[in-house]
Amino acid sequence: MYHKILLPLDLNEELSWKKALPTALTLCRTFGASLHVLTVLPDYRMPLVGSYFPKDFAKKAHQAVSDAQHQFIQEHVPDDIKVQSVIVDGSPWEAIIKAAKKLEVDLIVMASHNKRKFADYVLGPNAEHVVHHSKMSVMIVR
Repeated sequence: MYHKILLPLDLNEELSWKKALPTALTLCRTFGASLHVLTVLPDYRMPLVGSYFPKDFAKKAHQAVSDAQHQFIQEHVPDDIKVQSVIVDGSPWEAIIKAAKKLEVDLIVMASHNKRKFADYVLGPNAEHVVHHSKMSVMIVR
């Protein structure tokens, strides 16, 4: 039923993957699907934002996230799962949907919220936007 599963996560926020990762791994094993681990970087190249950072900041940030994501995969994704590291720039929910389309995933598995704000408690703003705007199936893990 599923061939490609996308798991968006925030490497700095354990709640973004603590429950969603085991669910995604189980689905990958059940359906023989590949896992695509996605991290979204803010877009530092925007003129207003970019002027406050050194010229090569975006490149260094991308490399640091890439290294951290590969380390995360090595530590948390078993060898029997075919996995791909994906890093994109932009607004989290828009970047998740765009990456899901580009990768042609069948399912997006993501955490429901973080505990930073009360308003995010029921369904985080990124998860809510992904659910409402995605054309593919989205599984929200609580």
